[in-house]
Amino acid sequence: MANSIKMVDLHGQYLKIKDEIDQAIQEVINTSAFINGKPVEAFAGELADYTGAKYVIPCANGTDALQIAYQALDLKPGDEVIMPAFNYVASAEAAAMLGLKPVFVDVHEDTFNINENLIKERITSATKAIVVVHLFGQSANMEPILEIARQFKLKVIEDNAQSLGSEYTFKNGNKQLTGTMGDIGTYSFFPTKNLGCFGDGGAISTNNQDLAQKATMISRHGQGQKYAYEIVGCNSRLDTIQAAILSVKLRNLNKYLQSRIEAGRCYNQLLENLFQVIRPSDNSWSKHTYNQYVIRLNKRDKIKDLLKAAEVPTMIYYPSPLHLQKAYAYLGYKTGDFPVAEKLCHEVLALPIHTEITSHEQEFVINSLIQSINSL
Repeated sequence: MANSIKMVDLHGQYLKIKDEIDQAIQEVINTSAFINGKPVEAFAGELADYTGAKYVIPCANGTDALQIAYQALDLKPGDEVIMPAFNYVASAEAAAMLGLKPVFVDVHEDTFNINENLIKERITSATKAIVVVHLFGQSANMEPILEIARQFKLKVIEDNAQSLGSEYTFKNGNKQLTGTMGDIGTYSFFPTKNLGCFGDGGAISTNNQDLAQKATMISRHGQGQKYAYEIVGCNSRLDTIQAAILSVKLRNLNKYLQSRIEAGRCYNQLLENLFQVIRPSDNSWSKHTYNQYVIRLNKRDKIKDLLKAAEVPTMIYYPSPLHLQKAYAYLGYKTGDFPVAEKLCHEVLALPIHTEITSHEQEFVINSLIQSINSL
């Protein structure tokens, strides 16, 4: 059993749609329109239809999507951008590359997402935007964040790399998908994401026509018409083969999400009486799609080693908060500034979860986890 357990099973997922994928790739090869072929525009329209966003601009990867979003919003060097301290580096990296100043905020201990109650105290006259990262498949609490943004006239960027298809419920009962509530949303199609291609890929979404036009220009070297460069841009394209693959997988996305949700619920049930483990939290506003299934526990590193010995793969997302990373030492943060983020980095452990995982495999994972805990 152990040898068959994978952290993610991309090959197993491919085999179920092999004929469709192979045909889509072959059609691109037959046309040989490898850059900006028709499947790119087709996928953009399909993703817009799926999310409900008016405009989708494909690009090369999720980090590029963030950089393009910052540029499209006219953020300038020295502008401050608020973002969570417990997070992948992309949101801070893209900001720093443009001369923006990342301003970190601590997160909720139970959901791992930005603590909306701590945002106001980080706002200064230089603050121009809030980056909301919907982590591990669960939406941040958007309604109060959007209200803060309105109150202080701030832009909202949703980093939706890990949570495509997750749903947020407002207090009035209205529902929206993550990535569509702020001024601009960004997506990654890295192979392990809810919607993943066979390489790198990304996109930007917005309901604002001017932002869409500007993001499109930026992603195409800043040109409105060929060889007419109106603004400084970059070269960030989703290639045609990846777009064709994504169109096939988008048709299966709801099925994939349901598989993840069922796997998450299975883990929740298996861990229900294991008091040493803190399960991912449910909340009243978010439909969790379990891009990752992240538990919290003491003696995390020892248990990870024991699980490895039992041939159960695990991952640590993330071993260090951004404010303590060497690359961001210039911001002047120190240990203790964001205690929840720092605590989480010592406790979190991601268990195997993907669209192909079976309940028997999950039972083996949890039994191995119980044995590891009891052996300490």
